[in-house]
Amino acid sequence: MQSRRDALEFALLGLLAEGPLHGYELRRRLTAVLGPFRALSFSVIYPQLRRMVEAGLITEKQEAKDAILAKRKRIVYEIRAGGMDRFTNLIGSSDAKSWDDEFFEVHFAFFGPTPLATRVRILEGRWRRLKDKAELLKSDLDRAGQTANAYLSEYKRHKLEVIDREIEWIETMLTAERAK
Repeated sequence: MQSRRDALEFALLGLLAEGPLHGYELRRRLTAVLGPFRALSFSVIYPQLRRMVEAGLITEKQEAKDAILAKRKRIVYEIRAGGMDRFTNLIGSSDAKSWDDEFFEVHFAFFGPTPLATRVRILEGRWRRLKDKAELLKSDLDRAGQTANAYLSEYKRHKLEVIDREIEWIETMLTAERAK
C-alpha cells in the first residue's frame, strides 16, 4: 500500500510542479497520467493531499467563490519549496521501484525534467524487469501445455504479447535516449 501512496505523491507533486490546481483538475490530470483503469477516487486523492499539506510539501488555499455558480469554495493546491525539492529528488532517483509496474508510469510521465542518465537507467531497469516477466510467463505456458485451464493459458498468452510489445517499445526508447 505504501508504494501506491508514494506513486500518488510523486504524480501529485509532478502535476503541481507545473502550476497550482484544484482537486477536480488534479483528479482529471492524474487519470490522464496514470490511465483510466486506476481507481482514483476523491477518497484516495484528498487524504494524500492532506498528508502532503501536513508534511509541508504543498499548500492549500480556498478560491473566492462566485455565490451564484458555486455552492462551496474550491481548494487550490500549490507546491512549496520542500515539495519541489522532493519532486526533484524523485525524478533523479533510479532504484528498483523506479521500473516497477506501480512507479514506472509515473516516472515516465515526468521524463521531461528527468536527467538523461536517470532516464536510461530507468528504461534499462524496466527492460530487465519485463524480460524476467516474459521468461516466467513463457516457462509457465510451456509447463502447462494442453492440460491447463484454456482460459488461463489464453490470458497468459495475451499478457506475454503485451509484455513483448512493451519490450520492443522500451528498446526503441533506449535507442533514442542513448543517441542523445
